[in-house]
Amino acid sequence: MARNSGGRPVGGPELTVGVRVLVRRSVGADLTGEVVEDYAAVTDPGGGGHEWAPVHRWAVTLDDGRLVFADTEDLTIDPGFHHSAPNPNPNPGPDSGVRAPGRHRGE
Repeated sequence: MARNSGGRPVGGPELTVGVRVLVRRSVGADLTGEVVEDYAAVTDPGGGGHEWAPVHRWAVTLDDGRLVFADTEDLTIDPGFHHSAPNPNPNPGPDSGVRAPGRHRGE
């Protein structure tokens, strides 16, 4: 992704809640998942983090079900990610074949 002189991404999708990402860790394989929360307000100076326990900006639900927290520099937007059109039926019935993300009873 190209960057302008201010270091911000230019063009392409932005890192925000709902975006699929690749999470880079110092050990082990990279992991894939979806950003589920942005804690920018508490990562700002004076926002509640501690030097000995820093707050990470992004909460990411991994494809294997785990929840991890990461900083912006630890994430890469999945190049295959794209926002689809909104679901015209926000309350699908049980026979619609559309499933909400996350765990479901009985799984």
